[in-house]
Amino acid sequence: MINYQMKIPSCMYGGEGCVDKLKDIVAKEKARKVIAFTDKGVRGAGLCDAALDIITASGAAFDIIDSLKPEPSIYDVETMMKEVVGAKGDLIVAIGGGSVMDAAKLASVLMGADYTVFDLVNDPALAQKKMKSVMIPTTCGTGSEATCNAIVAIPEESTKKGIVNDNLIPDYVILDPGMIAKLPKAIIAATGVDALAHAVECFTSKKATPFSDTYALASAKLIFANLKEAYADGGNMEAKANLLLGAFYGGAAISGSGTTAVHALAYPLGGKYHIAHGVSNAILFAHVMAFNKDACAERLAMLCDAISPEMAYKAVGEKAQYVIERIVDIVKFTEIPVSLAQFGVRPEDIDFLVEAGSSQQRLLVNNMKALSLDDIREIYKKVM
Repeated sequence: MINYQMKIPSCMYGGEGCVDKLKDIVAKEKARKVIAFTDKGVRGAGLCDAALDIITASGAAFDIIDSLKPEPSIYDVETMMKEVVGAKGDLIVAIGGGSVMDAAKLASVLMGADYTVFDLVNDPALAQKKMKSVMIPTTCGTGSEATCNAIVAIPEESTKKGIVNDNLIPDYVILDPGMIAKLPKAIIAATGVDALAHAVECFTSKKATPFSDTYALASAKLIFANLKEAYADGGNMEAKANLLLGAFYGGAAISGSGTTAVHALAYPLGGKYHIAHGVSNAILFAHVMAFNKDACAERLAMLCDAISPEMAYKAVGEKAQYVIERIVDIVKFTEIPVSLAQFGVRPEDIDFLVEAGSSQQRLLVNNMKALSLDDIREIYKKVM
């Protein structure tokens, strides 16, 4: 029998108003100085105000790091760390989307370390927890609050790489639907589809385990059932709350299993063309799953049974195709662009994409079906 394990954050809070639990966390950790990570958009929207007020009311001081760029490069993270070292806090609180949370997680292992983020890209095993972290997501899809991963862009290679180490797992997670109450439709779409990709990829991964399957199925059920509703009706807080929880479950599934070729082929799109991560995944999602279908039809059929029990009497192949068609429908409904041409990607760029995509072996080895260079080329061609 194969052994398996799973590591997730040790303390999680969910539900409306649970951001108030930050007070208990500050007290428990005896924090006198908090380093708050966010970005200028989140801060400008006032989403940090409640958390910062709670920190102040708890008697702690804080410094804010909000200079990080979206989809940050390794150099952006290195620059950020110079600010962080000057802040000299004793607890990290991240308020934002995936880029903010990934940066905060990296800071939690870089504070006072004798290694740099450049060293971690080459050898993630170096990472050691230096400071505890609290994640408060303001989008409904990255799942970064649950994972041991941090993603950075590598400009010289025009792609992204993941730094993966259990010490990156956050210590506390706060899933407050109020933090996504005013989330723009386009971000609901991109982050929601990203979270859905986490669920489907992890469930169809070679490394899937009973632990990861539990979270992946729970994530898929919540996101398939709620993404269109949350996108269509910004006031539907129940749907948004379900997406927030589904995104966390998807992130937990990543920690137990791992994403596959959708994410692998998406990384060069973000690294070179700066296409938002969720959009990159959405463009490729259905095409990769169609390629994988014959190798994981049984798993896709199990997903179908979970999200649409009324399909139980259908054949395995029909169920598998149904899941792929649901993915296509969601991407279309949420108005995510599906052609790379809209982002300035040209047919003559395909050689770069094939080389860069094929280099993402950390994720490609998880894919149920091996992809040749020609297979990768054909998938990219379909979205040109």
